[in-house]
Amino acid sequence: MFRCIGAMALLAIALSAATLQAAAATDPLLHKPAPSFVRNDLNHQRVDLAAYRGRVVLLSFWATWCAPCQIEMPRFVAWQSRYGSDGLQIVGVSMDDDDAPVIALTRKRKVNYPIVMGDEELGTLYGGILGLPVTYLIDRNGTIIAKFKGETSLSDLETAIQKALRGR
Repeated sequence: MFRCIGAMALLAIALSAATLQAAAATDPLLHKPAPSFVRNDLNHQRVDLAAYRGRVVLLSFWATWCAPCQIEMPRFVAWQSRYGSDGLQIVGVSMDDDDAPVIALTRKRKVNYPIVMGDEELGTLYGGILGLPVTYLIDRNGTIIAKFKGETSLSDLETAIQKALRGR
């Protein structure tokens, strides 16, 4: 009986992941210009998404309480260091209500990319952010080329970044 329950749980997880990937593949924002926004980051520096034209942008909606988001952060820090000179710019959008835990976590994790505070208005621009993380890959022309929702294979995400940096 426990094996059956375990098998059903694994099947539910697999179907859920497949559904999330399928939903991401049919997102109405795909292959459209990324909605523009201007916000100040945690260091009070202006972050204008449009100013990153010419760079590949990994735009990640996340929160301090989100376990998969916390797993991604060290990899994002490494990718910003590794691919930044090739044209990658990571931008984090914290969906936390208060910036204090965000500041504490990003200092602890030594985040090397800008983090802005998000809200319902910014989430709505991106089709409504329900569940975290939600990550958009934006090409050098400002077009959304991929969306990753929920816990994502970081190797698949890195492969998508490498292809975008090569212009494919």
